[in-house]
Amino acid sequence: MDGRSQGLRGDRRVTLTEVAKRAGVSRSTVSFVLNGRTDLRLSADTFTRVRRAADELGYSPNATAKTLRTGRSGTVALVSDFIGTTSFANAMVRGVLESLHDADTLLYTVDTQGEPSLESKLLRSLINRDVDGIIYGSMFTRTIAVPELLRNVPFVLLNCVSDDPDTAAVIPDEVGAGATAASALLAAGHRDRIWFVGIFPPGTTGGAAWHSWSPLALPERLQGIDGALAAAGTELAGSVAIADDWDVANGYSSVAKLVASGATPSALICINDAVGVGACLALQEAGMRVPDDVSVMAFDGSPLTTAVRPTLTSVALPHEQLGRLAAQLLLDGTAAPRVHRVPMTLSPGHSISAPSSAR
Repeated sequence: MDGRSQGLRGDRRVTLTEVAKRAGVSRSTVSFVLNGRTDLRLSADTFTRVRRAADELGYSPNATAKTLRTGRSGTVALVSDFIGTTSFANAMVRGVLESLHDADTLLYTVDTQGEPSLESKLLRSLINRDVDGIIYGSMFTRTIAVPELLRNVPFVLLNCVSDDPDTAAVIPDEVGAGATAASALLAAGHRDRIWFVGIFPPGTTGGAAWHSWSPLALPERLQGIDGALAAAGTELAGSVAIADDWDVANGYSSVAKLVASGATPSALICINDAVGVGACLALQEAGMRVPDDVSVMAFDGSPLTTAVRPTLTSVALPHEQLGRLAAQLLLDGTAAPRVHRVPMTLSPGHSISAPSSAR
């Protein structure tokens, strides 16, 4: 391979021959050192001189040549529906980048907006660029069908799962999160009149803005809540449906209707922070104090928890940890094909206290 194909100096490439001349060694010795060969009897001084010469000249390896030589491009891709283009979940990208930075690996990020034709086009393009693997992600936890194109490269699922048992996936422990939320209310003294806010109306599987995809967070958080309450000998007083999406407006209107119906909740467990904020606004408008009259618990641990007073107690999504682990599994390449669940931890706020009847 011609040395002129590697390195840059000013407006031209620095050659291996120039590095060899600066270090006082042969060109082949430079190639061995810079390729990390340890099976040759080269002295520590030789390694030091070669690396110093390469640094002084501003030498950098040619990526195409490295791919041809090693079979690895040093790049991976994150292909998702909305992760990169929404503020809600893009901390997962930061987690991926942290792991890849440590491995000197570059990242392509592309969003498909959930459009199958665009997804296929992007996957083909990335595979043709010889990426070393793909992290296939979802903005919120759901079950996906693995695209056939993905099977042409190593891949890991991020914040989604598949019915295929031969895939590695990284998701939040939503069941554990539900148990954590219910346990926090039980520890505060709540035993009855605990309502859940955030189920979908009959015939609806998810928000229209998100292709009506069915989020795993809803059944799994409810499973954890029901399990923790049952273990304490109690159960939810009922569940409140939102109209069409998990946002502040729906949280407000749903809880306003609950209060107008004559219900007197001791505590509310809201499906996410946005619904929780809306719930707090509705309670306060109805003359109920949070948490003196009604405690409010939510999920996600987003910046919205500080948008109300008192601040919202929430079980936080581990977005960065999810991204970090997915990248580590992809780089490792030997991870068992199973679902890896990352714990969700309680993010303290001031929206929970002992029930008024106990004070």
